Amino acid sequence: MSKKKIIYVVAILLLAVISNLAIFLKPKDYTTETITFSVDVTGDTTSSVTLYYLVDGQDIKETDFMEGQKSGTNYTTAGETQTLEFEIPANVTYIRIDPAVTAMDNIEFSEFTISYEGETLDTFDWTEAESVKEKDIKVNGDKLTTTSQDGNIAFAYTTPEGTVDQITELGSARTLKTRLAYMISIDAILLLLLFKGKAAVEIPLEVYRNKKLVFNLAKNDFKQKFSGSYLGIVWAFVQPIVTVVVYWFVFQKALNVGSQSTKAGIAVPYVLWLIAGLVPWFYFSEVLGTATNVLLEYSYLVKKVVFNISTLPVVKAISSLFVHCFFIGFMLVMYVIYGYTPNVHMLQIIYYSFCMMVLALGFGYINAAIQVFFRDLSQIVNIILQVGVWATPIMWNMDSMIISEKVLFILKLNPMYYVVVGYRDSMINNVYFWSHPAETIYFWAFTIIMFIIGTTVFKKLKIHFADVM
Repeated sequence: MSKKKIIYVVAILLLAVISNLAIFLKPKDYTTETITFSVDVTGDTTSSVTLYYLVDGQDIKETDFMEGQKSGTNYTTAGETQTLEFEIPANVTYIRIDPAVTAMDNIEFSEFTISYEGETLDTFDWTEAESVKEKDIKVNGDKLTTTSQDGNIAFAYTTPEGTVDQITELGSARTLKTRLAYMISIDAILLLLLFKGKAAVEIPLEVYRNKKLVFNLAKNDFKQKFSGSYLGIVWAFVQPIVTVVVYWFVFQKALNVGSQSTKAGIAVPYVLWLIAGLVPWFYFSEVLGTATNVLLEYSYLVKKVVFNISTLPVVKAISSLFVHCFFIGFMLVMYVIYGYTPNVHMLQIIYYSFCMMVLALGFGYINAAIQVFFRDLSQIVNIILQVGVWATPIMWNMDSMIISEKVLFILKLNPMYYVVVGYRDSMINNVYFWSHPAETIYFWAFTIIMFIIGTTVFKKLKIHFADVM
C-alpha cells in the first residue's frame, strides 16, 4: 500500500471516530427542543393567525410578547374546521393567539394540544366550542385569559409545569436512536469513500491539475454561447430576469398571491420568496441541460487522444456559474431594497451553491455518457426539468399548504428541495444548515452516491465515445 493510500485510509478512519464521538457525546439540551401547539379553528373567512409566546423568565404581560417570539400560519378553509399547528420552544410558559379579527369577525377555537414528535404532552378540552364574535370572548377554565383592545382579539394560554421534563423523558430514548441513525449514515458514507474514494476524487483531482485550462475553456464557453449576437452576453441575464418578472406578475399581480408566510412566522413579499427559489433552479437546470450535451458539442475534443474529456462537464458547471454569481448579487440587492440587512446566514449561499454544483455534476456525468449512445436523452431531461420546477417548492409555498406526511416525505426526497429550502433559510429564516442534520446527511449521501455512479459510468464508457461519434 502506497504512502498516499495509507494517509487516505487513516484520515477516513479518524474522521469516522471523531464524527461518531461528536454525535454520541454531544450533550442534549431539551429546553432548546421544538414542540407543536395545535388548535382547531373554524371561521367565516380565511385569515392569518399569529402565535406569540413567552419562555422561562418572562412575565405574562402584554408588553412582554415580542415580535421576535412568534410563529404564524394561515386559516385557509373558510366555514370548515382546520387544525393549525405552530412550532414553539419547549421551555414556553405562555402562549398568546392573535387572529386577524378584522377579516374574521366570527371565529371558534377548540381542541388545544401540545405535542412533541407526535406524542401528546397536554390537552385543553373545552366542554363546548368557545366563540369569538365582535370582540366578545367566552372563557372556560383557569388556563385561559382574554384581552381585547385596539380592535384586536387575543387570548393567552398557560402551559403546564413539567413540559420540559416530559420532553426529556420522551426524547432520551429517541435521541439515542436518532444518534445511532446519524452515526450509521455517516459511517456508511465514509465507508463508501474508503472503498470507492478513488472514483469520487479522481475526476476532481484531474480538474485541479488542469484548473487553468478548465477555467479558460469555461470562460470561452460562456462567451461563445452568444457570439454573433448584437447584445452578446447580455442575453445570458435577460432571459432569467424576464422569467422572474413573468412569474412575479402572474402569481402576485394576476392571481393576487400576496406575501408568503414561512414556518417561522415571517411574512415575506412574494417576489423575494420566489427569487430565492428560482435562482438556484436556474443554475441547476442550466448545468444539467448543457452537461448532458457537452460531449456532442465538443466532439472535436472528444476525438483528440491527448485531451482529458472528463473535465468537460465541469467546464459547463463553471461556465454557468458566471451567470449564477450575477443572480446571487441581483437577489441580494433585491433583499436590501426591501429592507433585509445582509447577515452571516447569507454566506451559506456559497455552501448551497457548492451542494448544487456537485449534485448537478453527478447527474451531468451519467447523462453526458448516455447521451452519446442515446440521443433522445436530452429531450427526456428537458421534460424532467419542466416537471421538476413544479415538484420543487419554488412557485408554491409548502409552509402554507395542508400536506399529508407521506406526500411531504416524498417531496423532501427531491435533493433540490434541500437546496431551495436552504436558500430561503439563508435569506429569510436565518437558519443554519446544521440545524437540519437529517436532511443534510440524506442530501450528501444521495449526492455522493450519484457522483460516484456518474463518474464511474462516464469512465467506463469514454473509451467508446470517439467510435460512436
